[in-house]
Amino acid sequence: MLELHKVHKHFGGLQAVDNVSFTVATGCIKGVIGPNGAGKSTLFNLIACNTPLSSGSIRLHGREIQGLKAHQTAALGIARTFQNIKLFTGMKVLECVMVGAHTRGQAGFLAGMLPLPKHRREEAAIRDKSMACLEFLNIADLAHIPTDALAFGQQRAVELARALAADPQLLLLDEPAAGLNIYETAELGRLITTIREQNITVLLVEHDMSLVMDICDEIVVLSSGRKLAEDVPTNIQRNPEVIAAYLGEDYEPAR
Repeated sequence: MLELHKVHKHFGGLQAVDNVSFTVATGCIKGVIGPNGAGKSTLFNLIACNTPLSSGSIRLHGREIQGLKAHQTAALGIARTFQNIKLFTGMKVLECVMVGAHTRGQAGFLAGMLPLPKHRREEAAIRDKSMACLEFLNIADLAHIPTDALAFGQQRAVELARALAADPQLLLLDEPAAGLNIYETAELGRLITTIREQNITVLLVEHDMSLVMDICDEIVVLSSGRKLAEDVPTNIQRNPEVIAAYLGEDYEPAR
């Protein structure tokens, strides 16, 4: 589904992503791990076209997406969450989720201004789709609550609902377990697996190693902007370079 080839991103003299190449197969859950400053979030920004490449190429289903805008990649089927939650303050939860579904809207600006019957039908379908996403995440009871009145874990769930409302083929999750307790993290793992069962491919940046090792089919390890390793979880846990650079000598591989 996704192919990164010799991807570079520099900010002045800082090489944030340096010659990174890997692929993401359709239907898999792939993890990206590494220490703080390894370039993980920058990599996500490049894939989602929030940030332009310095050089290299990124292809979605064989199509080069370099040069596209973020809303254009969203329309192609890439949706994301953020390391630092980005919700619209002043909106109700359902309204915020509907923003994600609008990336697939077809009625157009004029139909919305008047509004024409086509727009009303589309708006009703978007509302139904967004409500279904809230129900899928078991947070439908939050639909009419302002986003800035939510607890942290609820905000994470709403952001995920907004991404799912875009009907993605590829879902980028940037540290979704940050700030969650052990029980919430376990539920998140089950949820991500269920999302994959809905024919959605998942690329995951995460520091919680128990979650990563439990749900990922493959893992890419970044260090100082470069790819250190790429393998299945059991091999990553035993890779001496990964242990030295990130996991630590006291890391206990799952048995």
